[in-house]
Amino acid sequence: MASTVPFSRVAIIGTGLIGGSFALALRQLFPSVSFVGYSRGGSSERARAAGVVDEATPDMAAAVRGADLVYIALPIGASIESLGAIAKSAGPNAFVTDACSTKAVICRAAKNHFRGGARFFGAHPMAGKEQSGVEHADAKLFRGAPYALMATEADADPRVKAFVEIVRAIGARPIWSDPETHDWAVGIVSHLPQLLSVALARVVQDETDETGLPLALSGSGLQDMLRLAGSPYDIWRDILLTNTDNISRALDRLAQAVDFLRTNLASKEIRQEFQAANDLYKQLRKPS
Repeated sequence: MASTVPFSRVAIIGTGLIGGSFALALRQLFPSVSFVGYSRGGSSERARAAGVVDEATPDMAAAVRGADLVYIALPIGASIESLGAIAKSAGPNAFVTDACSTKAVICRAAKNHFRGGARFFGAHPMAGKEQSGVEHADAKLFRGAPYALMATEADADPRVKAFVEIVRAIGARPIWSDPETHDWAVGIVSHLPQLLSVALARVVQDETDETGLPLALSGSGLQDMLRLAGSPYDIWRDILLTNTDNISRALDRLAQAVDFLRTNLASKEIRQEFQAANDLYKQLRKPS
């Protein structure tokens, strides 16, 4: 595949953890491809110095011009704001994709800007770390991770087929969806766990007294549960704003489950909840 990659120049719009990791993953597979990075805050210069991209620019239009593949890895709000400028600068055969964590809003916005020629393709790699920034970029970040694609396998656009092959080549698993279904699903399996971790951290913090208890007695179990609590709010702000209804429904379902546990603490019925949880955990642990 490395000798037939259809993209010769890739623009990384947002050279943080995801954009940087995507560039590193492609660079390993396709050493002949050139990479240009764009950022407003200086991360593209750090990405260039680290060998993540070949060029760095604070001019988005300059980064997009001449690129076959444009990879938008900005926060959701900034990604949506960038669509107009990218559509104006992209060549007629360019393939433009994003890595935003919610899809309905950005896919609707893209329809107003991409009306022919350059193709916008909504996508979402389900990969990441608690740490942000290009300094933490990792070519292996996408391996084994689902990669949501806002289309169907029947899409005949050769650019889509080429991108799907890239997704597979970097080790990710393509998952086809529509934007609304995607946002409902990630509200449950991604956004709800994040907020649960934040809520648990608040309870532990508030309950810890001047002696250090109960936090002083915590072990690896609490650390595992609070791993997501290390994610910065700046990353999650736009996610919460663009998936509010789905997240609210997910929180309602969690509240119902917690109420059931509270009601049945002394009942044998709680055994069924543990068994269901054990089964789901085993399912998640199975190699894909």
